[in-house]
Amino acid sequence: LAADGRLADPTVLDQQIRRLLADPKATRWMNDFAAQWLTVRNIQAHEPNPDMFAGFDDNLRDAMERETLLFFEHQVRDNQALLDLLRADTTFLNARLARHYGVPGVYGTHFRRVSVTDPARRGLLGQASILTVTSYAHRTSVVLRGKWVLETLLGAPPPPPPPNVPPLEENRPGAAPTSLRERMERHRANAVCAACHMAMDPPGFALENFDPIGRWRDTDGGAPIDAGTTLTDGTEVDGPAGFREYLLSRSDEYLRTVTEKLLAYALGRELHYYDAPTVRQIVRDAGGEEARWTPVIL
Repeated sequence: LAADGRLADPTVLDQQIRRLLADPKATRWMNDFAAQWLTVRNIQAHEPNPDMFAGFDDNLRDAMERETLLFFEHQVRDNQALLDLLRADTTFLNARLARHYGVPGVYGTHFRRVSVTDPARRGLLGQASILTVTSYAHRTSVVLRGKWVLETLLGAPPPPPPPNVPPLEENRPGAAPTSLRERMERHRANAVCAACHMAMDPPGFALENFDPIGRWRDTDGGAPIDAGTTLTDGTEVDGPAGFREYLLSRSDEYLRTVTEKLLAYALGRELHYYDAPTVRQIVRDAGGEEARWTPVIL
C-alpha cells in the first residue's frame, strides 16, 4: 500500500492503523512507551533496603512492572478513555502481587484482570511499580513522588535543585520518631528550598500512606501519617483518593500531557513551543475529556 501511494488515502490509512493496533506485535510499542513515560523500567535497578523490606525479591519486582504494563496495554487495546489511566477500577495481579496488596482470592503465577475495591488503589497512583521507583531504598520521598506527578501527569516539571542543598534530617536511633512530613517541614523552612517544594511536596504528601514498596500503612516509623495536604491552588485533599479526584478535575492539563508524551515518542524527539497547537488540536479532535486511545493515535 505504501509503495502504491495508497497510504495517502485517509480511509486506507485509518484501516491500516487499526489493523496494526490490533496485532499482537503492537504490544512492543505499548510496553516501550509505558515503561519510558511512566519510568517503571527503573524498577529493575531499584533495590529497597533488604533489612527493612525482606519480602521484596525479583519475583515481586517483576510482578510490579508487569502489572503496570498489562494495565496500560489493556487500556489501549480496549480503546478506553485516557482519563481511565487515573480512575480505572480494575488491574492485573498474580498471587505474589495480590498478597503484597492484601487482595484475597488470587492464586498462581498467571496474571488475571481483577476488580480494585479500594478507592486508594484505583488507576496508576495506586500501583506499586510507580510508588517504588519514586521512593528511596529506605524511605518514601514526597519530592520524588511529587516531581513524578508534575512531570509525568501534568507536564510541569520543577526546576533542578540549587547546589549545596542540605540533606533531609533522618530519625536518630533512640530518639522519638518523627514523620517524614515533620522533617520535610523543617527542610522547607529554608527559603532557598521553599519555592520548589511548595509545588512538589503536596502531591507527595497525598501519597504518603504508601510505603517505599507500595504497601498501605498508617504510621511511618511509629509516627502517625497525615496525608492531608493543600495544593498550590489552595485545594485541600486528603490521601490518594482525594488527590486522584483533584487530578481528574484538571483533565485539560493531564490530557495535554499524555498527548505530548505520545507525540514525542512517535516523533522520536522533544516537543517545542511550536508543537503546542498540534497537541491541542489532537485532543480536541479526539473528543476532549472523552478522548480515547484509538482516536488520539489516529
